[in-house]
Amino acid sequence: MKNGVGSMGLDMLTRKSVSLFDAVGGWRTVAEGVASRALFLVAYLATGKVSTSALITVGGVLVFAVVRLCTDRKVWQPAIGLIVVGVSALLAGKSGQAVDFYLTVVLAQTAGGVLFLLSMLVRRPIIGVVLGAVRGERSAWRRDRSRRRRYYLCTAVFLAKFAIAAAVLVPLYLAEAVVPLGIAATLLGGAPAAGVCVYLCWLILRERTVG
Repeated sequence: MKNGVGSMGLDMLTRKSVSLFDAVGGWRTVAEGVASRALFLVAYLATGKVSTSALITVGGVLVFAVVRLCTDRKVWQPAIGLIVVGVSALLAGKSGQAVDFYLTVVLAQTAGGVLFLLSMLVRRPIIGVVLGAVRGERSAWRRDRSRRRRYYLCTAVFLAKFAIAAAVLVPLYLAEAVVPLGIAATLLGGAPAAGVCVYLCWLILRERTVG
C-alpha cells in the first residue's frame, strides 16, 4: 500500500513537472537554445566575421520565433529567445570578439551557481522551493526530514553542474578560445548537462517515494 501511495505521488509530481516544463516551452525551447549557440559557432567558423555570424544567428532565431508563433500561438517564449540571442549578438557585435556571444552563458552559469549555493546556505534549497510550489505544499516539505534531505541532494546536483560549467567556461572565455568555449557553452550551459541533472534528481526523488 505504501508503495502504491508513493508511486501515485511520484506520478502526480511527474505530471505537474511535465506541465510546468511544457508551460516554459518544453523541448522545443531547449532545442532552439542549443541550436542558437551552435549556429553562431558554425557561422563564425565559416565566415570568420563576428557581426555576420551574429546576424545569421539572430536571423535563425527569428525563423524559430515565427514558426513558434504560427504553430503554438505563443508570444513570450519566442520573445525571450530573441531577447537572449539579441543581447548575445549585441555584445559580440559591439566588442568585435566572438567569445562575447557566449558571455551571457558564462554569467548565467556563474550566477546560477551562486544562487543555488546561497539557497542551500539559508536552508531554502531551490529544488525544494520549486517542487514544493509545483506540488502545492509550499514549505510543508521542510518538516519531512527525508524529503528535505533529498531536495538538498537535488539542489547540490545542479550546484555541481553550475560549478563545473563555470570552472570550464570562465577560463575559456578569458583565454578567448572561441571554439572550445562554443562547444562547452552548448554542452555545459545547455540541455545536455541540464538533462543529466534532471535525470539524477528524478532518481533521487523516485527513491524517496518508492522506499
